[in-house]
Amino acid sequence: MKQERLVVIGNGMVGQKYLDHLVADGLHHRYQVTVLCAEPRPAYDRVHLSEFFTGRSSEDLSLVPERFFERHGLELRLSEGADSIDLQNKTIRTAKGATLDYDKLVLATGSYPFVPPVPGRGRPSCLVYRTIEDLEAIMASGRDAEVGAVIGGGLLGLEAAKALRDIGLQTHVVEFAPRLMAVQVDDGGGALLRRKIEQLGVFVHTGMNTTEIIDGEFYRHRLNFADGGHLEADLVVFSAGIRPQDTLARDAGLAVGERGGIVIDNHCRTSDPDVYAIGECALWGGRIYGLVAPGYEMARAAVSHLRHRRDETLAVPFTGADMSTKLKLMGVDVASLGDAHASTPGACCYRYEDERKQIYKKLVVSEDGRRLLGGVLVGDAREYNTLLQLMLNDMALPETPEQLILPAAQGAAPALDVTRLPDSATLCQCQNVTKGALCQAIAEGHCDLAAIKQCTGAATGCGGCEPMVRSLLDTFGVEADALAEVGT
Repeated sequence: MKQERLVVIGNGMVGQKYLDHLVADGLHHRYQVTVLCAEPRPAYDRVHLSEFFTGRSSEDLSLVPERFFERHGLELRLSEGADSIDLQNKTIRTAKGATLDYDKLVLATGSYPFVPPVPGRGRPSCLVYRTIEDLEAIMASGRDAEVGAVIGGGLLGLEAAKALRDIGLQTHVVEFAPRLMAVQVDDGGGALLRRKIEQLGVFVHTGMNTTEIIDGEFYRHRLNFADGGHLEADLVVFSAGIRPQDTLARDAGLAVGERGGIVIDNHCRTSDPDVYAIGECALWGGRIYGLVAPGYEMARAAVSHLRHRRDETLAVPFTGADMSTKLKLMGVDVASLGDAHASTPGACCYRYEDERKQIYKKLVVSEDGRRLLGGVLVGDAREYNTLLQLMLNDMALPETPEQLILPAAQGAAPALDVTRLPDSATLCQCQNVTKGALCQAIAEGHCDLAAIKQCTGAATGCGGCEPMVRSLLDTFGVEADALAEVGT
């Protein structure tokens, strides 16, 4: 039987995860697979991109096992993106002028950095923070620089600020909003985060609207602000958010959202049923998901639909994803869960703050106090996994919910017993691994952390789930070992 042709445009983290699922399901044998990658290297870990500045190489960051493409018969074309798609004739024109036919097409084109339309944004040493090539350009510009400025105080902006500090520059963060990480944290959390960042030697300027970039008097550039102030720097990095890379789809005639993003259904199909879109380029339910874990779920859903396309009721759908996140920014723990800003009608808040230890915690609960809706943790995020599981699994809260964020000396609630969670609870958000899958792996004899990582992929992403995985191993691993001994 003649193989159908499957083309994947994009080999970022989500595009590679799609290929991993394709191979794991054995579907790569059914298709002649071609992968177009605009970058000069295959997929690498963008989540830990800033570690490039502390000595990790591009090879260290790689997400592609050795000879992955050769071993599985997949064709990878590096430094060759796609220029256009002809939906009617089902062809793709590549950046090198080649024409590829396809039967099924997957768009994993990701996103691009948003650069505000500031006059002077194209000056030399005004750069973006997105790819390894961007990082190499920042390092090159930083060799003869003293002062660096990052425009953008969100998650990516603070990562970029860490990079500038790591290469020895006096570092400034310029943010239009009144606080850092305005999407993830509230005023209280933002104020503490600012104090901790400033204590690390980074200068923070919030509520600042950059109107132009011109020649500086003492350094290369001068950033002029709307309030009449200014800041001089040798190097400017734009890290003010991302936009979906949807130009290919838009030009081809696929449906896109009013604000961008390729419209997809629950199976990650676009308006053309033979074309899928996954990751940051995709728009599901009117929303772009800018975290890697939802992109991984989309990749899984798209492969599942490909497997069950003759009976799509069997396919695992994508039905949205939780956007809670836990980070360590310049050594500062920051976590945001669910409705962090208490926008749900009737929501109530509990707050705990220790200015001396520089800790801020907030819980957002339902009006009756029985369900956790969201939260913010800055300075200490040890409760994150417990809170996340309580929220995602809609578990009843203690009679006094504030116990969940109090220190032990002040009556903190006991840690969550992982065995109480349902088997359907997703413990590893990055790799979408449930408690049930972990228990099954332990029962099959994978009774240490290394074996669990190898078998399920849990704890191989951000690592936040590792304490819960260890707890399951401590509880069920001994039982599995004992059963194995009896069996022998």
